Amino acid sequence: MHERSSVAELADQLRRELDRYSPDGKLPSSRALVERFRVSPVTVSRALAQLAAEGLVVTRPGAGAFRARPRPAPPSAGDTSWQEVALSAEGADLVPRSVDASGVTVTLAAPAPGVVEFNGGYLHPSLQPERAMSAALARAGRRPGAWGRPPVEGLPELREWFGRAIGGAVTAAEVLVSSGGQTALTTALRALAPPGAPVLVESPTYPGMLAIARSAGLRPVPVPVDPDGVKPELLADAFRATGARVFVCQPLFQNPTGAVLAPARRGEVLRIAREAGAFVVEDDFVRRLAHEDAGPLPRPLVADDPDGVVVYVGSLTKATSPSFRVSALVARGPVLERLRAIQVVDTFFVPRPLQEAALELVGSPAWPRHLRAVAAELRSRRDLLTSALALHLPELALPHIPSGGYHLWLRLPDGTDEPAFAAAALRAGVAVTPGRPYFSAEPPAAHVRLSFAAVAGAEEIAEGVRRLRVACDEVLAESVRHRARRL
Repeated sequence: MHERSSVAELADQLRRELDRYSPDGKLPSSRALVERFRVSPVTVSRALAQLAAEGLVVTRPGAGAFRARPRPAPPSAGDTSWQEVALSAEGADLVPRSVDASGVTVTLAAPAPGVVEFNGGYLHPSLQPERAMSAALARAGRRPGAWGRPPVEGLPELREWFGRAIGGAVTAAEVLVSSGGQTALTTALRALAPPGAPVLVESPTYPGMLAIARSAGLRPVPVPVDPDGVKPELLADAFRATGARVFVCQPLFQNPTGAVLAPARRGEVLRIAREAGAFVVEDDFVRRLAHEDAGPLPRPLVADDPDGVVVYVGSLTKATSPSFRVSALVARGPVLERLRAIQVVDTFFVPRPLQEAALELVGSPAWPRHLRAVAAELRSRRDLLTSALALHLPELALPHIPSGGYHLWLRLPDGTDEPAFAAAALRAGVAVTPGRPYFSAEPPAAHVRLSFAAVAGAEEIAEGVRRLRVACDEVLAESVRHRARRL
């Protein structure tokens, strides 16, 4: 972290001093910069590389660094109004393919400095196995052939590892290595449903999956979930009413509710889908983020599916880092070749160094240690957040406390303006995730999702809840004033 800040500080200093040099003027040598600013040669090299990436400096091997010539003014803006017609020129019988990515970007965007990140979708850097990943990547880079072209299906050893981790009769031949869970879900939905078709989804569900479906021209149809997962009788009704051939679900620590599909419902879901002639897309996104008190986990649905009903997606990303995008896409039967073909057309293959690094990481002693440490920390953070909410914000209902994953799903008081609550929270210095994007149809109530994995630790959790209390009081006061004005 210190090295990163040194690079940024040196780059800022050099950026301020560039006006001293004419275009093509030579900057001081790296040695001179090292001596003047008392930093390492690596810091100088990285700072100059940053300025070069910004187009401010040109580096010439053996000659040094020079101030870049000013870039020409951009051409005047063209007329792009024609695109409104082109992008909306769809047949009346097709589903509009415009994409609302707000439900995804809210968990990807970095908050402003000082804002408590209750809206994050990944582990805080302090929880990520950075040293283990760095060591794995370094070892992977030295493997013979590490920078060559891998098999399009993925490295055989990595496919074998995923198959063993899933369990049941899953073999390496049924596994495709994909570039993260989002890419794998996109491939699955494109392979299984034609544009305009209905696709059954849990309600509420992951906004990124809804965005995938809509961008592919599919029609998401909601099927309600409760603390025991999707309701089988409503799933059967939805299949009959729509003729859908795909159901997307998260049986383990569902996003956003944290529900786990009950044992009695697992077989029912597969039976109902099989009788409907439909596929079940199983998004097993946080299996490796079970909490310390979770107990034995149920196997993935695909492990108990000999008939090829389930198309499985499992990823390493949530348990490692946003940039460690390695996942598995698993299927049996003819659909596997269709999945493979679409993936090859879209991405060719996952970069081999990343696959080699994944093998190094999951095969190292650091991997189980990391998972145990994260399981303990997530349990502690969950308990801290639930206790703080019960004490300071009892009006926010928490119907289910999950034993895995990284978030809580809270119902706001009846009549609460959800966007106003999120805006007030941000003004108070805490970022939350509104509930509306998790519903494919009208939501039954206002909700908010709070993540406890992206924050720095216990102190930030306590401070975040304190700020939420301020935001809640602001929203309640405004509601009272609004009612008074109406009277």
